[in-house]
Amino acid sequence: MTEKAAEQPVSTTPQSGRLVLVRHGETPWSQAGRHTGRTDVPLLGRGRRMAELLGERLRTAPFDGLVDAEVRTSPLSRAAETCAVAGFGDRASSWDALMEWDYGSYEGLTTPQIKEAAGDEGWLIWRDGVAGGESRAALSARADEVVDWARTVPGDALVFAHGHVLRTIAARWLGEELSFGARLRLSPASLSVLGWSYGQPALERWNDTGHLDGRL
Repeated sequence: MTEKAAEQPVSTTPQSGRLVLVRHGETPWSQAGRHTGRTDVPLLGRGRRMAELLGERLRTAPFDGLVDAEVRTSPLSRAAETCAVAGFGDRASSWDALMEWDYGSYEGLTTPQIKEAAGDEGWLIWRDGVAGGESRAALSARADEVVDWARTVPGDALVFAHGHVLRTIAARWLGEELSFGARLRLSPASLSVLGWSYGQPALERWNDTGHLDGRL
């Protein structure tokens, strides 16, 4: 399957409520800028505090605990622990589709180290992909699976996952190719909301970290 073939248009019929995205709290590797794909790196104490503050935010208006939302989490501990500390662990189902990009031989490396290893100072993951890991097409297909699921949920959907996969989900929600994710910066323990505007997929909120301001 070619990458182009994998990025087919997803349905844009508004059948659901919001898709709320949460990136996990800080880990030693995210703090150091290391690409963390399938390595199961736990949260730092600071990352757990981020998750606590996020949970407080989600229990207040306009989210009000998302009491009727369907909740899913990546099985990797940094996402699952963020979900649990935020207060949603008992409602969440683990889902492999939400795992982070498999970075292959680039796992654990920083961007400067990858550029050196690739021999390409212009390397960009969204355009060039990774060596020996998951293809851009496969990641895009996983994101489409998440989008299709969210659009069958009667109300809101809430997911806890990782930076690159969440940015890809957002791109595909909007009907854009995976490479659009390069324009969507996403911070640890951030809160984002995908929804609808005039019957079209829209960003309602992106990379919101207001719950962390002055509290870490």
